[in-house]
Amino acid sequence: MNKAILWDLDGTLLYTLQDLTNATNATLRAFGLAERSLEEVRTFVGNGAIQQMRRAVGGEPENFQEIMAYYRAYYPQHCNETTRPYAGILDTATALQAAGWRLAIVSNKPDNATKALWKTYFPTFDLALGEGPDLPRKPAPDMVLRALEQLETPLERAIYIGDSEVDVATARAAGIPCISACWGYRNEEELLAAGARHLCRTPRDIPAALEELRHGQ
Repeated sequence: MNKAILWDLDGTLLYTLQDLTNATNATLRAFGLAERSLEEVRTFVGNGAIQQMRRAVGGEPENFQEIMAYYRAYYPQHCNETTRPYAGILDTATALQAAGWRLAIVSNKPDNATKALWKTYFPTFDLALGEGPDLPRKPAPDMVLRALEQLETPLERAIYIGDSEVDVATARAAGIPCISACWGYRNEEELLAAGARHLCRTPRDIPAALEELRHGQ
């Protein structure tokens, strides 16, 4: 029977924050709005592009749809300028696949950008799903359930890995365990406050965390 790990993308597999900040600020400049710092954008991401830009703009003005259209056109063309895998991610993923795990990406990033980064950095992963009109954004469990259906993996054989409170809530909604990544866009204190129970400080800690979950620790 298949077993699967579902990964968040931004802040878990890939450091994307600088490219997200650059795209946010390019959009804000285009509409004469004040730019945002890297630290501000760190707190904006996690709930998808609409929420990210709503927070960056400071609300939802009358021209918000134009702002979103600009961002959605700009970001996929510039989503891989400073983006990179976190140290240890590629080796860890390879080891997990060798141990029989099927791997998939489930992201609130727009689907076209999600799939572009999947094909660039993680072509051996089984699939990637991003935000689109037919899938509600996380923390709704739909994306996770769709991925598991395509992987032909039951809930009891699935694990979720992510770096934010959205990921903790997503795993809870789907009914699967969550490993929280402390190397991403939320710190350990923020993750614990969100209800995280299984923390990893580096990607290389993931196999040990999986063993703990297997033994019910």
